[in-house]
Amino acid sequence: MEKTKVILLITLIIIIVSAVTILGKIGLDKANVKKEKKVPTFTEVSVHDPSIIKDGDTFYTFGSHLAAAKTKDLMNWEQVADGVNNNNPLFDNVKEELFETFKWAQTETLWAPDVIQLKDGKYYMYYDACKGDSPLSALGVAVANQIEGPYKDLGIILKSGMSGTSEDGTIYNARIHPNVVDPDVFFDKDGNLWMVYGSYSGGIYILKMDTKTGLPLPNQGYGKKLLGGNHSRIEGPYIQYIPETDYYYLFLSFGGLDSLGGYNIRVARSKNPDGPYVDSEGNKMINVKADPTKPIFDDLSIEPYGVKLMGNYLFRDENNDGEGYGYVSPGHNSTYYNEKTKELFIIFHTRFPNMEEYHEVRVHQMFINDEGWPVIAPYRYAGEKLENVSEKDVVGNYLYINHGKDISAEIKESQSITLQKDGKISGDVNGIWKLTEDNQVKMRIDNSDYDGVFIRQWNPEVQKYVMTFTVLSKEGVATWGSKTN
Repeated sequence: MEKTKVILLITLIIIIVSAVTILGKIGLDKANVKKEKKVPTFTEVSVHDPSIIKDGDTFYTFGSHLAAAKTKDLMNWEQVADGVNNNNPLFDNVKEELFETFKWAQTETLWAPDVIQLKDGKYYMYYDACKGDSPLSALGVAVANQIEGPYKDLGIILKSGMSGTSEDGTIYNARIHPNVVDPDVFFDKDGNLWMVYGSYSGGIYILKMDTKTGLPLPNQGYGKKLLGGNHSRIEGPYIQYIPETDYYYLFLSFGGLDSLGGYNIRVARSKNPDGPYVDSEGNKMINVKADPTKPIFDDLSIEPYGVKLMGNYLFRDENNDGEGYGYVSPGHNSTYYNEKTKELFIIFHTRFPNMEEYHEVRVHQMFINDEGWPVIAPYRYAGEKLENVSEKDVVGNYLYINHGKDISAEIKESQSITLQKDGKISGDVNGIWKLTEDNQVKMRIDNSDYDGVFIRQWNPEVQKYVMTFTVLSKEGVATWGSKTN
């Protein structure tokens, strides 16, 4: 009888333990389900040269050809306006409103604008028109009470390409004077207002602006030169201040914007909004210009300079039947920094492999590495957050992109590498790697030191979240990895 009681007691204990285990597993499974990231959705939009501004809980981007779009999540966009015509809601009658601008530039094509809200609560659109085959351009400003307009013209503030006396009192020379397009107007950390602008021609310039009127302060001419000249293909300047590093970052696009132009995104930095700006090797950007003895649009003179963050690339997995995932001629970016969350985003237009000149807006998250330089996440933003990662999370096989420093139509196709448990990198490149903090990584590849982060991202090619890394070398070369197992 006692033996039977013991057997029954043991059986009961086994049943209870099994039940607890099963319930625990069910609870864990439920927790994992809750942690499982949702499949992201995207709604595409085409806005060339997108300049971003946040108004309330909505992001707006304004671009060339009087195009505009909006989004609340940086993933799903809605077109607001497009086309330089009198039906465009941004102006009541744009052809009449900007008649003097179009007359000067001898075109009705509007190029990359920028919109900012000044301290009076109104929205100021800095617009520009350019003839295109010459720097005959006009840059003006219009104002509206609501961000979606309608905007009322305040007049032209700068002109270029004239056959006579220029804005600085000397005869206009396209090799040394700017093409007055591609404005970015911003406040510095002390509340002062600036406008950086320029494309090709004489380079990139910056002006001090009146915080009340939004107009340039008097007696500056074209302002202060930051870099470029001799028709070097440098354009689309955008300046972002980051409090954590106390640097102003000058983003630029090098190369030509079309699918064969080798357009790519670069950056330099300074402790002052008006420079001097330097790259990661300490090169002074004021010295970066084309060689006047060489043919026009000489890229070889400028391609060694600036930190190249992104160019043409294609992730192609040989084990996947898809065509791969990548961009062609990404560029003319703006950025957005969230002071509360410390999140940093880059917004740009890009073309795509085998899709000629078709383009769409893309948003990628950026991070500041240990050297104080931005690195761009390999895949478009899908709501991901930086999270702690372990060695187990990151060890494995990766598709590897090296963006190089060249300005070329070549699409950099991915190679294959392995991050080994022993800290070695093997495969198409060799080196060592080390997980230094919660998500920070340091690498040494082919005798160059790289610094950046690991982040789990949505891979649209395989339709799942994968581990990625983005790192930058001291020579200003960006490399990316996307885990395949």
